[in-house]
Amino acid sequence: MSETDYDIQPHTKVVRGAKRASYDRETVHRIIDEAIICHVSTVLDGRPVMIPTAHWRVGEQFYIHGSSKNRILNALANGAEACICIAHLDGLVMARAAMHHTANYRSVVMYGKARVIEDPALKMEQAALFIEKLAKGRWEKIRHPNLQELKATMFLEFDMEEVSAKMRAGDPADDTEDYSVPVWAGVLPCRTVWGDPIDDSLLDRSLLGNATPA
Repeated sequence: MSETDYDIQPHTKVVRGAKRASYDRETVHRIIDEAIICHVSTVLDGRPVMIPTAHWRVGEQFYIHGSSKNRILNALANGAEACICIAHLDGLVMARAAMHHTANYRSVVMYGKARVIEDPALKMEQAALFIEKLAKGRWEKIRHPNLQELKATMFLEFDMEEVSAKMRAGDPADDTEDYSVPVWAGVLPCRTVWGDPIDDSLLDRSLLGNATPA
C-alpha cells in the first residue's frame, strides 16, 4: 500500500473483481473531477433514498449543494451516513459469448457523514468553485448569490477518507473455444461530448460584445 493510497476499510475494499480496484488518490481524484453528476444515497425513515446531484472537490474534501428544504440533504445534515457513487461509461465490450459482454468504465464509491457549511462567506466561496468547475472564468461574469439565495441553499462537505475506485478497460475476455464464433467482437467507445451552445431565447447579444458563450 502506497502512502498516496486511501486506507482500505472493510466496506471500501473491492471484493468482486478485486484486480480492477484502485485506492490511489490521484486516480480517485481524476474520476471525481471529470464527472459533473454523482448519486448520493442514504436511509431515510427506514427506506433507501437517492438523488443525482452535481459535485465538486477541493483537495480531500468533496462537496454537494441543493435546496435547504431538500429532505435528503437535511437527513445528511443531521448525521445520516451517505454513500456516494460516480461512474463513467467508457465503452460497451461486445464479446463472442453472451456471458462475457460487459462495459469499460471508471467508478468511485465513497462513504461519509456531511458537515453543513453555515458561514455565508464560505458558501459564496464554494459557489464560486462550483461555477468555475462548470465553466472556468464564468464566476466573474455573472451575478453572485445574494444573502437570501445563500440562505436557501445548503452546502455539504464530506471528508474523503472512505473511498475506493474500480475500473475496467480493454478487450472482451472470451473463452478460448469461442474465438471461432463468426461474430464481430470488440469495444464500442462511449464519450461525453459538449454540443454547440444554444442561445437563451431572451438573450440580448448586443450586451455581449465578443464574450464567449461560457
